[in-house]
Amino acid sequence: MKIVASATALLLAATLLAQPAFAEGDAAAGKELGYTCLGCHGIEGYRNAYPSYRVPKLGGQKAGYLEIALKGYRDGTRQHPTMAAQATSLTDQEIQDVSAYLASIGGDSVAAGGTQGTSFDKAAACTACHGQNGISVNAAWPTLAGQHEDYLFNALNQYRDGTRKDPVMSAQAALIAEEDVAKLARYYSRLEGLETTRPE
Repeated sequence: MKIVASATALLLAATLLAQPAFAEGDAAAGKELGYTCLGCHGIEGYRNAYPSYRVPKLGGQKAGYLEIALKGYRDGTRQHPTMAAQATSLTDQEIQDVSAYLASIGGDSVAAGGTQGTSFDKAAACTACHGQNGISVNAAWPTLAGQHEDYLFNALNQYRDGTRKDPVMSAQAALIAEEDVAKLARYYSRLEGLETTRPE
């Protein structure tokens, strides 16, 4: 167990040192560009066709994380046909602007640090990156608090089976017992945080 903990600590330290700097986007410009995002992410409970799970809430998500995700879809390192099609034509500046806009929507509880949920021991390893209340401590890592339960469940399983790739998350997800995946998804979904990006 000590070897796993040490390896995890080293991996996290290396990741922290390698974090990219994020340029601040223009949320007003991003609002114009990001309007099409609301066609899926602005509908409460809207679902991905297959496999069926609710599309993620983006209101109040970290702009840096959104930037990484959009660039991943654009460059092919993240796989999702609809998202790849949306991101393909975006420039770096447009991605920064859209990310700034989405991060600025709602998210009062995210900005305030969320509300403390009931402690869950299985989430202890997650707090190093995703924060004590599921509110990320780093711009490059996603906030989990308030995210849809089925989306979190699907994402964790994709990291576990290698469908979704990330050096830190793939290693961490491999350590999660199968029966705990659903428990973690439920725990984070019940914390106060992210919001559906509703049109005004």
